[in-house]
Amino acid sequence: MTQLVIEDRGVIYDATRQPAETRIAFCTSLCRLRSGVWLCGFQVGPVKQSPQSKIGLCRSNDQGRTWTQIHIKLETRIDGVPGSLAAAEMIEVEPGRLLLFATWFDRSDPQRPLFNPATQGILRSRQLLAASTDDGLSWSAWRELPTPELTGCATTGPVLQWADGSVAYTYESFKEYDDPRPACHAAWLVVSRDGGQTFSRPLLVAHDPSHHVYYWDQRFCATQRPGEFVALFWTHDSAAQRDRRVHFRRASVVDSAIVGDDVRETTLPGQIAAPLQLPDGRLLAFVVDRCGPCTMSLWQSADEGKSWPEQERLVIHTHDERAAVTPGGEVIDFNQYWEDMGKWSFGHPALRQLDDARVLCAYYAGTPGCMSIHWAAVRV
Repeated sequence: MTQLVIEDRGVIYDATRQPAETRIAFCTSLCRLRSGVWLCGFQVGPVKQSPQSKIGLCRSNDQGRTWTQIHIKLETRIDGVPGSLAAAEMIEVEPGRLLLFATWFDRSDPQRPLFNPATQGILRSRQLLAASTDDGLSWSAWRELPTPELTGCATTGPVLQWADGSVAYTYESFKEYDDPRPACHAAWLVVSRDGGQTFSRPLLVAHDPSHHVYYWDQRFCATQRPGEFVALFWTHDSAAQRDRRVHFRRASVVDSAIVGDDVRETTLPGQIAAPLQLPDGRLLAFVVDRCGPCTMSLWQSADEGKSWPEQERLVIHTHDERAAVTPGGEVIDFNQYWEDMGKWSFGHPALRQLDDARVLCAYYAGTPGCMSIHWAAVRV
């Protein structure tokens, strides 16, 4: 396979130059527009998952080499209830018209953390959508996306887009903060064939009927076949109290259903993993691994994800993690794991095609008190 080489790297959002209230940036996303503009979205606040968390955006006009911050104000109060915003996944559904997807969390009680260790539920949430017609400089009012009969929902990764213009928004469901019932986790997507005006009912992507395995933080990429996608999952086994290897699924949206292979385990170690299919058919996976040494690595597969040779791996970032880390290979206390997630100081890989020969990687990294958004251009 072709050797992967880092050509250049830099910073998208420099948290060291920010005031205390916007010094923690994470939940990275990338979007390339037809105009040539690149946008990077992220969650920003004084700490991770703060009641004051909001969305940050940066823009590049030179293929990702330099970035400037876009100062936007997206409403955090929904129906009079104060909230925080998480994620900022964007897609250009037609020339000059962008959609931004985010998750809103109820912060009416600012003393409540995102995760309830007593019930293992999360704050009440809503899935939101806004539109822009000026390359992200301004955005419409929020519109809520329904998640019928699903609770504990949150945006999980990039919006899919196929050649026919169809798009798919991905999220996961869990349980709400005060719900005493056992958790039931699942990964979903909804499809729009009219530029985001309407969406399908939720289509199930991954779910363990025994409720022991959680397919967290799904990341997708569209393939060259209509309606087909590749998905990678941070996979946690609650019964075994440990993370498993990254899991993989190739499937297609056909009419109103998802059909294809079952979810299977790969050889990839790590947690969140962002896939990308190159024009020559190779699959890339940008993976965060906290099992030590802590790394962000770009892997490649020439056999549709069946194998990921170690010798073809390119380390993008090696991290000196100063926050608490629960290694994926050891027995994990679930409540402690959630607490640790709020302290991790690197991760959230985003991966996009830059041009015919290169891809753009983005991620957050820093110290527990100051986390910036970084980029690396890789020749593939």
